[in-house]
Amino acid sequence: MEARRRGDEPMPREYTQRRFELRQILMAEWKGRLENPSAGHATIAAIRPVMEDWLGRHHGALSFRLTQILTGHGCFGKYLCRIGREQSPGCHHCDDCLEDTAQHTLEVCPAWAGQRRALENTAAGDLSLPTIVQTILRSESAWNTAASFCEEVMSAKEAAERDRERTSTLPTLAGDEPGAGEQPMTSGLHEL
Repeated sequence: MEARRRGDEPMPREYTQRRFELRQILMAEWKGRLENPSAGHATIAAIRPVMEDWLGRHHGALSFRLTQILTGHGCFGKYLCRIGREQSPGCHHCDDCLEDTAQHTLEVCPAWAGQRRALENTAAGDLSLPTIVQTILRSESAWNTAASFCEEVMSAKEAAERDRERTSTLPTLAGDEPGAGEQPMTSGLHEL
């Protein structure tokens, strides 16, 4: 814009250079903002060290279910209990877990051992969130392996949750029957 004001036409390399400079400034601002997050600590800790690679990748689209695993906001006992959809944060798919989290689902829940094998091979056995993020950035194949795991496991967890809701005698946030005294779930979403 400055060159045009002077009556000059910027060269393509000047556009490229300026775009690069602005991207570096933006990256520094984002990294600064993410130093003291108010939420999403695990996700930010996993992505922040490789943020430039994350933003510059040429493969892998974020799916709904991959996002659930990355953020911990999905069909996990801890999250469902926190938002009032479950009474307990425990895992419904194994007997040993008192707190079902995305990391429990990703790393240790025995219910998903079969689905986890390909992901373990891809990530050299380390299923920590930072390692998964770094691994899926390396190749489209690794990204697809993680996305397949998330799709299969989260679909099964969601189906099990729907089954629990259908067979439960407890009122749900969606209100099981007219006049049951419960608010529809959507009315409270803005308050979360």
